[in-house]
Amino acid sequence: MADDLLVIIPTRGRPQAVPALVDAWNDTGATADLLFAVDTDDPELAGYKAEAAKLKGDSRFRFVYGKRLRLCGTLNQQAVKAAKRYRFLAFLGDDHRPRTAGWDERIRICLSGGPGVVYGNDLLMGERMPTAVAMTSDIVRTLGFMAPDCLVHLCLDLVWLDWGRGMGRITYLDDMVIEHLHPANGKAEVDAGYEECNSSEQVSADSAAYYDYRDNGGLEADLAKLRKLVEEA
Repeated sequence: MADDLLVIIPTRGRPQAVPALVDAWNDTGATADLLFAVDTDDPELAGYKAEAAKLKGDSRFRFVYGKRLRLCGTLNQQAVKAAKRYRFLAFLGDDHRPRTAGWDERIRICLSGGPGVVYGNDLLMGERMPTAVAMTSDIVRTLGFMAPDCLVHLCLDLVWLDWGRGMGRITYLDDMVIEHLHPANGKAEVDAGYEECNSSEQVSADSAAYYDYRDNGGLEADLAKLRKLVEEA
């Protein structure tokens, strides 16, 4: 079905991820649309534009260029726009790679029953954390974001877990692999992007913002909206 599933990938400094992700789409037979959200001040901007030119004509793959808003800000900006058009929305990092044939159809099937969240096995955190996630777009329309805007880069996955569990509508698919190629599991080299987002300052800031959201009313307010969404579905 057209306009049913969009995967949003905020990306910076890694144009080489584009052909690798396109290969993953082709290798798994994915038909989901894929949007690369690129910063206009990215030092590797020319590399992204070169990759975009190679993909011109393949309607599955699109690129959008905008002011740097960091991961959460960029994801929210694109998700809010896309929620008006798409039935399901997903987030992958530029260091995720789908590995399981038909993974995107599994997402569609899991989410077709109403509001909810689904995630697969990233071979790093597994069931403990949805480092890549998909959800029904009515969640984004209801809340006005795909992740709380108090966050910058980290802890988004903890919020998605909280939402899904709090709604009673979360599914983990252990046999649907969306591999996370990360320095933590020795599958990527530390680069400027990892250094920035995993700095002690960023860890402290996003951790504090998450706990404030979780413990001081933000989460409960959002869950009230999501539970109502489930009831009315």
